[in-house]
Amino acid sequence: MKRLNYKIIFHLMGLLLLCNGGFMLVAAIISRIYKDGVTLEITLAGLATLFAGILLMFTTRDHKKEIKKREGYIVVTFGWIFMSLSGTFPYIFTDAIPGFTEAFFETISGYTTTGASILSDIESLPKGVLFWRSMTHWIGGMGIIVLAIAILPLLGIGGMQLFAAEAPGPGGDKLHPRITDTAKRLWLIYVGYTAAETILLQVAGMDFFDAINHALSTLSTGGFSTKNTSVAHWNDNPAIQYIIMIFMFLAGTNFVLSYFAFKGKVQKIIKDQEFKFYFFFIAIGTLVASLVIYFNADISASTVTHPLVNGEGEGAFRHALFQILAVVTTTGFVTADYTAWTPFLTVFFFGLMFLGGSAGSTAGGVKVVRHMLMIKNGLLEFKRTLHPNAIIPVRYNGKSVSQEIVYNILGFFILYMLLFIIGALVLGVMGLDFETAIGGAASSLGNVGPAFGQLGPVDNYSVLPSAGKWWCAFLMLLGRLELFTVLILLTPIFWRNR
Repeated sequence: MKRLNYKIIFHLMGLLLLCNGGFMLVAAIISRIYKDGVTLEITLAGLATLFAGILLMFTTRDHKKEIKKREGYIVVTFGWIFMSLSGTFPYIFTDAIPGFTEAFFETISGYTTTGASILSDIESLPKGVLFWRSMTHWIGGMGIIVLAIAILPLLGIGGMQLFAAEAPGPGGDKLHPRITDTAKRLWLIYVGYTAAETILLQVAGMDFFDAINHALSTLSTGGFSTKNTSVAHWNDNPAIQYIIMIFMFLAGTNFVLSYFAFKGKVQKIIKDQEFKFYFFFIAIGTLVASLVIYFNADISASTVTHPLVNGEGEGAFRHALFQILAVVTTTGFVTADYTAWTPFLTVFFFGLMFLGGSAGSTAGGVKVVRHMLMIKNGLLEFKRTLHPNAIIPVRYNGKSVSQEIVYNILGFFILYMLLFIIGALVLGVMGLDFETAIGGAASSLGNVGPAFGQLGPVDNYSVLPSAGKWWCAFLMLLGRLELFTVLILLTPIFWRNR
């Protein structure tokens, strides 16, 4: 094994800081437009980040233009950490979040699209800071690394290793043989959806600032809102909530399928097994939740704000569908306190936190395709027991799945559940009650946001002790980069030079 190419690693860190600084200056422009009084502070935060990026790139300009798999893992993991550290600058410079622990928690929650917040009065923040908060979601949604891949050819560097580390799970279909063109197409769809949702939300009655912020959060499946009561603020405007639901569904769908839809290849979407499972699970889950809410839950008491105006039936369906989508796609928006919808639905929503969206989407969680392949493999074990000499492969979309992928998925799921248990135990040691500990661990690892207990949909994460915030931040990073990318850096063999 060759020595690590440290210069290319730090050069790419500099590139990421340049991107981050540029986005901060966009937030400064928003701050200037709305005259919120913190334009100078956000500008200084952006310039400081740009300077750090330029300095890193300049001092490593004579790097060897070659990146291997090991460098790829380091760049992805430390890229998220560098982005999160520099992303605290707008909060700290403006004094919007004075403590570094709190600022880092809010920032990494943004980049990992978790949406867990420590802020109690969101609406009191300056507009520029709120926009930056939503922007961290949007940057992290498709992956800042994928963005970097699109411009790596300018540096003469191939990006395949980075893409593999960013999306290590199954379902890695490529739209084009060149990975850079894949990244560009994904970002074009991502930007297009964001613009479309912004316009539709404005038409439905949102002002421009709220519309663009919620579009940034929806497409990234993040969940940061500009209102203290999240999307429940618009409980008297069902059109806004239905628009957000449509784009949550799209954001939780494999973006490759969106590309096929725009190319008119509808048959590929209809035949995709993961999409069918994703669609039908949401449909069945919504039906079950709607019926339970309609017959058993006092939804008016759980809607946080604004009574229902369109009748119990429509209200039960809308809130059920919204919260099912918000949890399955790990967006984490809230229209009602789903923990108040009977014990059955509380357990039901807890289980949904382990589902996740589709592979190739911006959603977190285990991912639908992994569940599908595990179920298929489990059912085939009955056949293998009866016919021990038969070769019975797992099939997905008409193709045989290699045993290596099946073993990888089984290993991932076992590791995921083990980390969830460890995560909950650590939070329990810190003094959190059982419901809060398991909810916080599941939500952080799955990048969901709202959890249970003291971290429920109408609460926030400010109740966590400082150590608890750092622990949840670590779980968020693990979940966003799908475990192996981060954990492999903690193994001694990874750092040995041979």
